[in-house]
Amino acid sequence: MTATTPEQSPHINIWWEDLAVGQVKDLGSLSPTADEIVAFARQFDPQPFHLDPEAAKASVFGGLCASGWHTCSLAMRLMVTNFLHESSSLGSPGLENIKWLKPVFPGDTLRLQHTITEKRVMGKRPDVGLVRTIWEMFNQHGDKVLHMEGYGMFRLRSPER
Repeated sequence: MTATTPEQSPHINIWWEDLAVGQVKDLGSLSPTADEIVAFARQFDPQPFHLDPEAAKASVFGGLCASGWHTCSLAMRLMVTNFLHESSSLGSPGLENIKWLKPVFPGDTLRLQHTITEKRVMGKRPDVGLVRTIWEMFNQHGDKVLHMEGYGMFRLRSPER
């Protein structure tokens, strides 16, 4: 496999070398609607408190709320739109420590914060670097609603030959 150079990838503005431990990025915000919450739940998590406002009132949540998986998907959307689309991202080997800390209700404004906690070049792939991050999503009240950790893989701008 031949490494891609910056000249070959003009859309890439962020390479592994540009990412620093301790770096914190605000990756924007969005607000899920009731219709979006129900549509996601219908397809992927059809539990009553995600589908039916009346049933949700009687639940522990007290109202219609987004699936935790929907919340993760919203975080991923912000991550791609406001960071990964301009990076040398090669995907992820997975996420850990996914915690849904508070329910997400229709109209909540969710903000995603991304913190880099570690980075290293892969031993078997010297053209690829791993970056460990914490993803935190907050609602409009500043309450943390989602916490995830995991690794991303990024192409190096200048891999050692």
